[in-house]
Amino acid sequence: MRVDPILAVSNVPETSQWYQAVFNCISTHGGDEFDVLESEDGEVLVCLHKWNEHDHPTMKNPDLSVGNGLLLYFRTSQINEIYQNLVAMGYELDSEIRINPNSGKKEFSLWDPNGYYLTISEFHEYMG
Repeated sequence: MRVDPILAVSNVPETSQWYQAVFNCISTHGGDEFDVLESEDGEVLVCLHKWNEHDHPTMKNPDLSVGNGLLLYFRTSQINEIYQNLVAMGYELDSEIRINPNSGKKEFSLWDPNGYYLTISEFHEYMG
């Protein structure tokens, strides 16, 4: 089983380009209303959906607080490359790379262009 997160965004192509530049992922769908972004190994990273298209109940009102209760947590072996992509873009980060005291792994955080909060973490397996 897999979960494909779908984010409601105001501009699908622009948001797609941003995610591709940051995560070195590729668009496998494309379009003005919906896009699927996949990692180098073919895993779905995130899907983008235009606000108020296709009558989805949670994607009708962009005036509500975007991302409230949502944290996109990316576990990756490419944390330094992703960080450098953002620095090269001049993108503002919410935090620099630091060690998370709970996981003991490197991570940093930022807000994407649509107001979603992202944490990028060094890859690790969850321990029970």
